[in-house]
Amino acid sequence: MRLSKITTRTGDNGTTGLADGTRVGKDHARIAALGSVDELNSQIGVLLAEHLAPGIRAVLLKIQNDLFDLGGVLALPAQDTFAESKVAWLDDQIAHYNKSLPPLREFILPGGSRAGALCHVARAVARRVERDLVVLAQGDALDNAKPEARQKALPQHALLYLNRLSDLLFVLSRVINKEDKAAEVFWEH
Repeated sequence: MRLSKITTRTGDNGTTGLADGTRVGKDHARIAALGSVDELNSQIGVLLAEHLAPGIRAVLLKIQNDLFDLGGVLALPAQDTFAESKVAWLDDQIAHYNKSLPPLREFILPGGSRAGALCHVARAVARRVERDLVVLAQGDALDNAKPEARQKALPQHALLYLNRLSDLLFVLSRVINKEDKAAEVFWEH
Protein backbone atom coordinates (compact mmCIF):
# COMPACT_ATOMS: atom_id res chain seq x y z
CA MET A 1 0.00 0.00 0.00
CA ARG A 2 1.35 3.42 -0.93
CA LEU A 3 0.04 6.63 0.55
CA SER A 4 -0.83 9.26 -2.00
CA LYS A 5 -2.88 11.38 0.39
CA ILE A 6 -1.52 12.11 3.86
CA THR A 7 -4.49 14.01 5.30
CA THR A 8 -7.42 11.59 5.15
CA ARG A 9 -9.51 13.00 8.03
CA THR A 10 -10.63 9.44 8.85
CA GLY A 11 -9.00 9.67 12.28
CA ASP A 12 -10.66 12.91 13.31
CA ASN A 13 -13.12 11.02 15.52
CA GLY A 14 -10.40 9.39 17.67
CA THR A 15 -10.18 6.13 15.75
CA THR A 16 -7.63 4.80 13.32
CA GLY A 17 -7.61 2.00 10.79
CA LEU A 18 -5.54 -1.16 10.92
CA ALA A 19 -4.21 -2.58 7.66
CA ASP A 20 -7.16 -5.00 7.42
CA GLY A 21 -9.64 -2.11 7.57
CA THR A 22 -10.64 -2.64 11.21
CA ARG A 23 -11.20 0.65 13.06
CA VAL A 24 -9.93 0.88 16.63
CA GLY A 25 -9.62 3.71 19.12
CA LYS A 26 -6.37 5.62 19.11
CA ASP A 27 -6.05 4.62 22.77
CA HIS A 28 -6.09 0.88 21.91
CA ALA A 29 -3.08 -1.10 23.12
CA ARG A 30 -2.27 -2.12 19.52
CA ILE A 31 -2.02 1.53 18.48
CA ALA A 32 0.15 2.31 21.53
CA ALA A 33 2.46 -0.56 20.55
CA LEU A 34 2.58 0.64 16.94
CA GLY A 35 3.43 4.14 18.14
CA SER A 36 6.21 2.83 20.36
CA VAL A 37 7.70 0.82 17.47
CA ASP A 38 7.58 3.99 15.36
CA GLU A 39 9.22 5.98 18.15
CA LEU A 40 12.00 3.39 18.45
CA ASN A 41 12.56 3.49 14.70
CA SER A 42 12.70 7.30 14.87
CA GLN A 43 15.15 7.20 17.77
CA ILE A 44 17.42 4.93 15.76
CA GLY A 45 17.09 7.46 12.92
CA VAL A 46 18.36 10.17 15.28
CA LEU A 47 21.28 7.91 16.23
CA LEU A 48 22.01 7.39 12.53
CA ALA A 49 22.39 11.16 12.14
CA GLU A 50 25.58 10.84 14.22
CA HIS A 51 29.01 9.84 12.93
CA LEU A 52 29.09 6.03 13.19
CA ALA A 53 31.32 3.26 11.90
CA PRO A 54 30.01 1.83 8.58
CA GLY A 55 29.35 -1.61 10.12
CA ILE A 56 27.26 -0.17 12.95
CA ARG A 57 25.42 2.06 10.48
CA ALA A 58 24.53 -0.99 8.36
CA VAL A 59 23.29 -2.89 11.44
CA LEU A 60 21.09 0.02 12.51
CA LEU A 61 19.64 0.43 9.01
CA LYS A 62 18.69 -3.27 8.94
CA ILE A 63 17.09 -2.87 12.37
CA GLN A 64 15.05 0.08 11.08
CA ASN A 65 13.73 -2.11 8.26
CA ASP A 66 12.96 -4.92 10.72
CA LEU A 67 11.06 -2.47 12.94
CA PHE A 68 9.06 -1.29 9.94
CA ASP A 69 8.21 -4.96 9.26
CA LEU A 70 7.18 -5.36 12.91
CA GLY A 71 4.88 -2.34 12.63
CA GLY A 72 3.36 -3.89 9.53
CA VAL A 73 2.52 -7.16 11.21
CA LEU A 74 1.14 -5.31 14.23
CA ALA A 75 -1.12 -3.37 11.86
CA LEU A 76 -2.22 -6.61 10.16
CA PRO A 77 -2.56 -9.04 13.09
CA ALA A 78 -3.82 -12.00 11.04
CA GLN A 79 -0.64 -12.09 8.95
CA ASP A 80 2.40 -12.99 11.05
CA THR A 81 5.42 -12.74 8.78
CA PHE A 82 7.94 -11.67 11.41
CA ALA A 83 10.61 -14.34 10.97
CA GLU A 84 12.62 -16.11 13.65
CA SER A 85 15.72 -15.49 11.51
CA LYS A 86 15.59 -11.85 12.61
CA VAL A 87 16.20 -12.94 16.22
CA ALA A 88 19.09 -15.21 15.17
CA TRP A 89 20.64 -12.31 13.25
CA LEU A 90 20.50 -10.13 16.38
CA ASP A 91 22.16 -12.91 18.39
CA ASP A 92 24.96 -13.02 15.80
CA GLN A 93 25.42 -9.23 15.99
CA ILE A 94 25.54 -9.30 19.79
CA ALA A 95 28.24 -11.99 19.73
CA HIS A 96 30.22 -10.15 17.03
CA TYR A 97 30.26 -6.75 18.73
CA ASN A 98 30.54 -8.01 22.30
CA LYS A 99 33.79 -9.93 21.66
CA SER A 100 35.75 -6.67 21.28
CA LEU A 101 34.57 -5.26 24.62
CA PRO A 102 36.17 -5.61 28.03
CA PRO A 103 34.14 -7.54 30.61
CA LEU A 104 31.77 -5.46 32.70
CA ARG A 105 33.08 -4.58 36.15
CA GLU A 106 30.03 -2.62 37.23
CA PHE A 107 26.66 -1.42 35.94
CA ILE A 108 26.97 1.22 33.25
CA LEU A 109 24.97 4.44 33.30
CA PRO A 110 23.75 5.91 30.02
CA GLY A 111 26.29 8.38 28.74
CA GLY A 112 29.69 8.62 27.15
CA SER A 113 29.70 10.19 23.71
CA ARG A 114 26.58 11.76 22.22
CA ALA A 115 26.13 8.77 19.89
CA GLY A 116 26.68 6.32 22.75
CA ALA A 117 24.10 8.12 24.88
CA LEU A 118 21.60 8.17 21.98
CA CYS A 119 22.09 4.43 21.60
CA HIS A 120 21.21 4.04 25.30
CA VAL A 121 18.02 6.05 24.70
CA ALA A 122 17.11 3.71 21.83
CA ARG A 123 17.75 0.76 24.17
CA ALA A 124 15.39 2.20 26.77
CA VAL A 125 12.70 2.78 24.13
CA ALA A 126 13.14 -0.83 22.93
CA ARG A 127 12.42 -2.00 26.48
CA ARG A 128 9.24 0.10 26.52
CA VAL A 129 8.13 -1.37 23.19
CA GLU A 130 8.60 -4.80 24.73
CA ARG A 131 6.41 -3.82 27.71
CA ASP A 132 3.77 -2.35 25.38
CA LEU A 133 3.61 -5.62 23.46
CA VAL A 134 3.11 -7.57 26.70
CA VAL A 135 0.21 -5.23 27.58
CA LEU A 136 -1.25 -5.75 24.09
CA ALA A 137 -1.01 -9.53 24.43
CA GLN A 138 -2.61 -9.51 27.88
CA GLY A 139 -5.44 -7.25 26.73
CA ASP A 140 -6.17 -9.31 23.63
CA ALA A 141 -6.16 -12.49 25.70
CA LEU A 142 -8.66 -10.98 28.15
CA ASP A 143 -10.83 -9.66 25.30
CA ASN A 144 -10.91 -13.06 23.62
CA ALA A 145 -11.04 -15.11 26.86
CA LYS A 146 -9.05 -17.88 25.18
CA PRO A 147 -5.65 -19.09 26.42
CA GLU A 148 -4.23 -19.21 22.89
CA ALA A 149 -5.31 -15.62 22.22
CA ARG A 150 -2.24 -14.22 23.94
CA GLN A 151 -0.01 -16.08 21.51
CA LYS A 152 -1.98 -14.86 18.49
CA ALA A 153 -2.11 -11.23 19.64
CA LEU A 154 1.55 -10.70 18.78
CA PRO A 155 3.85 -11.63 15.96
CA GLN A 156 5.37 -14.89 17.16
CA HIS A 157 8.96 -13.69 17.51
CA ALA A 158 8.35 -10.04 18.40
CA LEU A 159 9.09 -10.26 22.14
CA LEU A 160 12.26 -12.27 21.54
CA TYR A 161 13.34 -9.76 18.89
CA LEU A 162 12.82 -6.73 21.13
CA ASN A 163 14.55 -8.38 24.07
CA ARG A 164 17.61 -9.16 21.91
CA LEU A 165 17.43 -5.74 20.27
CA SER A 166 17.72 -3.97 23.61
CA ASP A 167 20.72 -6.19 24.42
CA LEU A 168 22.33 -5.35 21.08
CA LEU A 169 21.74 -1.62 21.58
CA PHE A 170 23.45 -1.87 24.98
CA VAL A 171 26.44 -3.60 23.40
CA LEU A 172 26.51 -1.09 20.52
CA SER A 173 26.45 1.82 22.98
CA ARG A 174 29.60 0.37 24.55
CA VAL A 175 31.22 -0.15 21.14
CA ILE A 176 30.33 3.37 20.01
CA ASN A 177 31.78 4.84 23.22
CA LYS A 178 34.93 2.78 22.77
CA GLU A 179 35.31 3.94 19.17
CA ASP A 180 34.66 7.55 20.21
CA LYS A 181 37.22 7.16 23.02
CA ALA A 182 34.53 8.18 25.52
CA ALA A 183 34.81 6.64 28.96
CA GLU A 184 31.96 4.48 30.12
CA VAL A 185 30.03 5.95 33.02
CA PHE A 186 29.96 3.43 35.86
CA TRP A 187 27.32 3.30 38.56
CA GLU A 188 28.72 4.30 41.93
CA HIS A 189 27.08 2.49 44.84
